[in-house]
Amino acid sequence: MNNYAKVALSSVMALSLVACSSGKYKAGTYTGVAEGRNGDVKVEVTVSSNKIESVKVVEQQETESIASDALTQIPEDIVKNQTANVDTVSGATITSNAIINAAKDALEQAGAKDDGAAKKHENVKVTYTEGTYTGTGNGYNGPINLKVTFAKDGITDIDYSDNKETNHIGTPAFDYLVKDAIEANGSGIDVVSGATFTSNGFKNALADAAQQAGASDLDGFKKNTVEHTAGEVIEKTADVVVVGAGGAGMATAVQSAQNGNSVIVLEENAEIGGNTVASGGQYQSVQPYLVWDPSNPDATTGEYKGVTYNKIHEAAGNIKVLQEILNWNEEPFDGDYFKDHEFVAGDIETLSHAGVHAEYLDTLKALKGEIQAYLNWAQPQLDAGKAETELTLFSTVNLHIFQTYYGGLRPNAEKTDWIYGNYDLVKQFIEGGQDLKGWLEDQGSIFDNSIQPTIVGALWNRENDFKGSDLDGDGKPDPDGKVASGKTVWATYFAPTRKTLLETVDNHEDNDIMLRTKATELITDKDGKVVGVKAEQYDGTPVTIHANKGVVLATGGYAADIKRVMETNDYWADGDITQQTRTTNRSSLVGDGLDMGEKVGAETTGMGFTQLMPISWVDNGNLAFGGGNYAIYVSPKNGERYVNETGERDVLSLAEFENGVSFEGANGTVIEIANSNQSIPGPYPYGTPKDEDITTWESDVKNRQYTRTVDQLGDLFKELGFDCTQEEVEKTIRDYDMALMTGTEGNLNPTKTGWTALIGNAEKDENGQYKVDTYTLDGVKLKIRLLAPSTHHTMGGLSVDTDRHVLDKDGKIIEGLYAAGEVTGGIHGGNRLGGNAIVEIFVSGRTAANAISADNK
Repeated sequence: MNNYAKVALSSVMALSLVACSSGKYKAGTYTGVAEGRNGDVKVEVTVSSNKIESVKVVEQQETESIASDALTQIPEDIVKNQTANVDTVSGATITSNAIINAAKDALEQAGAKDDGAAKKHENVKVTYTEGTYTGTGNGYNGPINLKVTFAKDGITDIDYSDNKETNHIGTPAFDYLVKDAIEANGSGIDVVSGATFTSNGFKNALADAAQQAGASDLDGFKKNTVEHTAGEVIEKTADVVVVGAGGAGMATAVQSAQNGNSVIVLEENAEIGGNTVASGGQYQSVQPYLVWDPSNPDATTGEYKGVTYNKIHEAAGNIKVLQEILNWNEEPFDGDYFKDHEFVAGDIETLSHAGVHAEYLDTLKALKGEIQAYLNWAQPQLDAGKAETELTLFSTVNLHIFQTYYGGLRPNAEKTDWIYGNYDLVKQFIEGGQDLKGWLEDQGSIFDNSIQPTIVGALWNRENDFKGSDLDGDGKPDPDGKVASGKTVWATYFAPTRKTLLETVDNHEDNDIMLRTKATELITDKDGKVVGVKAEQYDGTPVTIHANKGVVLATGGYAADIKRVMETNDYWADGDITQQTRTTNRSSLVGDGLDMGEKVGAETTGMGFTQLMPISWVDNGNLAFGGGNYAIYVSPKNGERYVNETGERDVLSLAEFENGVSFEGANGTVIEIANSNQSIPGPYPYGTPKDEDITTWESDVKNRQYTRTVDQLGDLFKELGFDCTQEEVEKTIRDYDMALMTGTEGNLNPTKTGWTALIGNAEKDENGQYKVDTYTLDGVKLKIRLLAPSTHHTMGGLSVDTDRHVLDKDGKIIEGLYAAGEVTGGIHGGNRLGGNAIVEIFVSGRTAANAISADNK
């Protein structure tokens, strides 16, 4: 090669190097990782020398209903804008930032230099074809249909009346969302805390309507937002400061006010009610006038507040449970018994052989005496042919205490340690529940005083069912929003307590509830006493509240923080709870109170145990309501029953994981079957069989509920992709019903206790026994529901004494700090009975309030 050629070649190579070095990236595909809400988010970025070609989220465990928009929009925006510094998606900020940071990580590997923070979004002008358009988005309970009226260059009206959102959870968010959307001329507005599902459904419906209206810049519309600016610092003082306005918080506030203290309540969400309003609303507490009375054993009626009520009857199989308790081993509990015997949650016959913890022994002995007296009365009648379900119900405070004990007595996953409820705390809330109804009624709450039903995982018929409130004194439930009857959880527990706190108590003018105000930090003095709370309002306004006498944490649990549930888990098997596991809880239930307490030295207890709700919707994890006393649960694999449906909630959930299938991302999906004439307890969103318009009750709601006759089951199972057949399920139903009618339910595998209804139809004779020859299943309408476990209640929490003082790691009281409700631990052991939460949160709230008064005399 001559010198000229060498020079030329060198020049070409140099130019090539210059060209390569002038590119923004080193071409290729790179993977970046960042932490999201539920775990790592992995993003794959492909670049050429000067361009971001594609961005893909290849691994993530985010909550689909919250994160779906971010998972789609953020990668698109990065490619469109050729930078990772893009706007986050409102309502999915954590996921958005995870994708952005993972993309930045990948781009840095490709040689990119960080070009600074994300550029602040500036609202864009959007025009429309004038008119009214209906947009649809999926909310908490179903579709949200918005009628949106557009002028040429803006939104003039939004009608949100067509929705199924829960009163006082989703509905309070609408007015805030409408105001912001009109001002922003777009749907990129902030979600309302505690109403994430509703907010996202609203935003999606709004964008849908804008698209129909021919929005000139739909992407801009989806980003247009309102920037809320912080106001002047707010500083106040009260005797008692309560953090959280759920059941525990409002009970604390009202009792404190009734004790003569001024109260300020801080609530993160847009309405009071906390997670309590997302519950079934019933609470456990035996009503003596409705059950068997040893002083008048043959009585068929009882009296309450001057009104006579018929006493209620046993559920079938209850006496078997009473006999097992009667035979309970009174020796000290010995966990080593299960070295030679398998522990199965819910199998009390085996558990009874292991003995009893010393502090519960006296209760057990007293209960045995009560049971023996009842059986001495009942057995002759059974021997004479009377049906168990015609006997007056046995129910006592001691039974409630002991069932709470054994219903929460659980080993950890390694079977090396056992957990159960602190006796003094259990006894306190159960005995305190005896006057709870009267305290609430005095404020205007209304209950159905004629019944003591059961709900899933309750173990007995001792629930108190609510009917709303009567604040105007006309003797009828006051209307509550869309529910004309007013029969809602909020109307029963929160309309009366709010009125008491802010209107009727003597010192009501000194009290306040600050909504959309998130507590962030406890204030302590130089000696470590808690003397106040720092908070921040939704717009960033700083808040400082000083407490003269005490601060009460009533912030609930952390079941909405799936990552935290997984990190603390010491009960469920690996793989049972995953990042895709859903929750019944509101999005704000992530353990803020625990964090604040721990920062001032509080101890925690029972953190390894989280209850899963076995009857949750498979699509979003929300509580589906119901009870196993009238239904059967069958496996989609083979159509067979696999569990005693009236067992504890962890028993049902464990069995679902073992016998269910993965369906629409929900592990442990099973089929519930009941007679369609059977109402579902709780505020069921699809009506009752007694409604004048039965259409909603019998309607198909995709992946939730279906109404079919037995001959139509085969087609339904095929449609759902289940392996079970019509023939298999029909045999299961007929065998089950026959055993119940003939009194041989003990021979079923699994057995059934506490049942109240058949799946098919049959008549009864004069003794209450079923007439087998009248039985039919053909043509009977069946209610079919798809259910799966989701996180529901966290048993762990702050350590407290019986005055609800928060304790430090040495067991000493942290002065000035109290806690009530689910933020506390040590009460329910490893599993909570259904209906025990509401009675405990109200009793513990009142207890904390009374302790503050006693401590400051």
